[in-house]
This record gives sequence, C-alpha cells and structure tokens, in this order.
Amino acid sequence: MLDLFRTRLMQGTPTSEFPDRDVSLPARFRGRPTLSRDDTGAAIGAPARDLPSGLVRADSRALPVLDLGACLFSPEEATAAPGCQVAFSQDYRMATGTRNDLITPTGQVELARALNQQMRRVFGRSLRLRSVAAGSCSGCEAELVALNNVVFDMARFGIQFVASPRHADGIVITGAVSRNMRAALECTYAAIADPRLVIAVGACAISGGPFTGSPEVLNGVPDSIPVDLWVPGCPPHPLTTLDGLLRLLGRL
Repeated sequence: MLDLFRTRLMQGTPTSEFPDRDVSLPARFRGRPTLSRDDTGAAIGAPARDLPSGLVRADSRALPVLDLGACLFSPEEATAAPGCQVAFSQDYRMATGTRNDLITPTGQVELARALNQQMRRVFGRSLRLRSVAAGSCSGCEAELVALNNVVFDMARFGIQFVASPRHADGIVITGAVSRNMRAALECTYAAIADPRLVIAVGACAISGGPFTGSPEVLNGVPDSIPVDLWVPGCPPHPLTTLDGLLRLLGRL
C-alpha cells in the first residue's frame, strides 16, 4: 500500500490545466486545416476531386473553399490543387454553432457562441448528456470516453454522460446515422425534455464522413433534429469537443 501512495505522489497531478493554460500537442497532431488560395479564378481541378473526402469544394465563383465538416484529417488531404494549398495546423479549436460556419475560404471559423442567458440559467453548472452511436466506427465514441479519464476529466466542469435520455439535458450524436438507427435516434431525442441540446460529433454525424452518398446512411444528423453544436473531426480530439461544450455553456 505504501508503494502505491509513493507511486501516486511521484506521478503528480495528470489532469490537464485546460482551459487555464495553453495546450501542447504532439507534432504529429493534425488540427484545423488551413487553405491558401491565389484567387485567380482557377476552378477546382481533378486533384481536389480525388481527395478522400469533400474537404475542398467550390464556392459560387468556382474558387476552392474548405468544408471542415467533411474533413477526415488524413495525410492525403494536405495537398496542392489548382489554385489552392491545404495544410493542417495545431489548432484544436473548431467547434461551431452552425453547419455553414464550418465552410470557410481560409480555414478560420467562427467558434461556437454561448447560449443565451436564460438557457444558461436553466442548465446552471450542470450538463447531462446522452450519447447515441447512430452508425459509427466507434472512433468518436472512444474519444468521448477519453473525456472522462483523469487527463481531461470532463466531470470537473459539471458535464457528464448519463444512461437514460430522461435524465439528460441533451444528446451527443455520432455516426453517419444509418437508416436502421434513424427511428432510435429520433425517439431518444423526443424523450429528452425541453430545453434540450443537440451536439453532432465527428465528420460522420456532420456530413456522412467517408460514407457520404451511401444509400444506407442519411449523411449525418437528419433535418428533423436541430443541432446546437457541430464538432468536426475524424475523430475529434477530446479537447475539440470539450472546447466546444465550454464555449456553448459560456465558460470560455
């Protein structure tokens, strides 16, 4: 027993000091993508269309823009295409309040804004969330589980996952939403009392991810469920999700 105490004392406090201190992430971390473009009017060419995702798309002038909601954060997406250059930054802050905010000509996004004062008063210092994996590879779920470990310790901010939607203030949706899961997802959403929050986590829940266009999925959260927070990633880093939640609650 004394050896256990000695070991714990030597380990110190492993919990991160986020958000009170800057976070240092490994060099291999692929954060918010950035786009450099020449604005010459060059249309998006074959290299962009050959990307493994819909990260690079055309705006109304046929100029390249980024859709962070479709990004798979794969090395193949950091590439050059006619009129543009895509790279990954070290910035984990990407969660937004609307789907359109994830579409950007540079990679810069307007981060999620705090709920209005009345909503924040209702939730107080406590937020309970029900997770629904609606056709996922389990990558996003693994990162959500990590939010409960000693490093990120989401519970210190009063945010916890619960087993029943009847006990929840909101729902966290992961996966491309398979047709077989749509009814279960909508029933879970309906079981949560108003006011309720909806958080779409991961490329699949936002746009269908790598399964976009498959007849077996809905390409993300259906329009019947309004989303309050969009968290891009494949899967999102725990800090990306936590940053979005704290911004939504007015803690940042």
